[in-house]
Amino acid sequence: MALNYIWIAFFVIAFVVGLIKLIFLGDTLIFQQMVEGMFNSSKASVMDIALPLLGNMAFWLGIMNIGEKAGAINFLSRIVGPFFQRLFPDVPKNHPATGQMMMNFSANLLGLDNAATPLGLKAMGSLQEINPDKETASNAQIMFLVLHTSGLQILPVTIIAQRAIMGSTNPAEILIPCIIATYVATVAGMIAVAIKQRINLFDRVIIAWLGGVTTFITLLVLYFHYYLSKDQISLVSSVASNLILFSIPIAFILGGVRKKVNVFETFIEGAKGGFETSIKIIPYLVAMLVAISVFRTCGALDYMNDGLRWVCVQFGFDTRFVDAMPVAYMKPLSGSGSKAMMIDVMKNFGVDKFAGQLGSIFNGSADTTFYIVALYFGTVGIKKSRYAIPAGLLADLAGVITAIFVAYLFFG
Repeated sequence: MALNYIWIAFFVIAFVVGLIKLIFLGDTLIFQQMVEGMFNSSKASVMDIALPLLGNMAFWLGIMNIGEKAGAINFLSRIVGPFFQRLFPDVPKNHPATGQMMMNFSANLLGLDNAATPLGLKAMGSLQEINPDKETASNAQIMFLVLHTSGLQILPVTIIAQRAIMGSTNPAEILIPCIIATYVATVAGMIAVAIKQRINLFDRVIIAWLGGVTTFITLLVLYFHYYLSKDQISLVSSVASNLILFSIPIAFILGGVRKKVNVFETFIEGAKGGFETSIKIIPYLVAMLVAISVFRTCGALDYMNDGLRWVCVQFGFDTRFVDAMPVAYMKPLSGSGSKAMMIDVMKNFGVDKFAGQLGSIFNGSADTTFYIVALYFGTVGIKKSRYAIPAGLLADLAGVITAIFVAYLFFG
């Protein structure tokens, strides 16, 4: 229901802004630009997202099928089971969804979006199997989606790589700020959903796991900060993430061999589902990305930024952060759109200047809430998202506010 109203709002706002520009500013090309954006985004949603996703879906669903037959998913479920049983009380003990969610979170931690999406869709499908109301998001699905949209990652490899391409003298300088911002966003999202679902966050198991994760991230931040040089941070981030990612299929395959599983046939069996899933998500991708395109093309984001800058000036606040805000506006809507905004900010203001640094942190502080809700819920036929979007946006807001604070703290 929330997506329905938001989708309508994007088109209505774009139409109104377009009329204002046409009538009062004499912009005779505005509607042509929006129409071109509609066609380009509808094409891109299939050619640039759905079709490339098909290959990733086929591969990772095949690997996941091997992992399930080899017992690896159940093994992961037993490890994280005590913690997940508290956060996802409606999921049966040792259910495959637990291990699948853990695989998705692990891929996100490493900044590996291409692997995270197929794994996340697989987990959402498993959660849908135990959902009593197939058209309404369950508590477990909402908790999983909000934790996913908060985008917790410790190795933002793609952002560091993009900064290097743009000529940064220290591409990895945003690593620690990104870790802090995305961790705060994740915790904020988890707390919001837990309060709504009346989950006891003071349970000893939850406290122990959160304390352990917090300690690990703190030690990792200290290690990167005090023991690695600037060049070493980029190298370690890239090598570690790719090594771990490649180790997953190797471990699953070897586990399958040990269990005497026909790994090739098992892979083919799982990979077949990749095509079906990719086709199923195309209508949802087209609907959401076209709406985002017209909203962006009409110039509404520019007006939002001008309004924010005016407010900051009136209260005497520093306005440097406003230059990077288009990245924050776009991040909940579109991953590719926020990346384009980040590159635009770095080009206009300098990759190693405050706006360029903050734009990078914004891009790594959370994930694309609207896109993920449409994709994940659309795949399994969820029509009523309940409070998933507000909770996801709350996590995004926490990430944005934290990103601004840490940017001023680290880069002044």
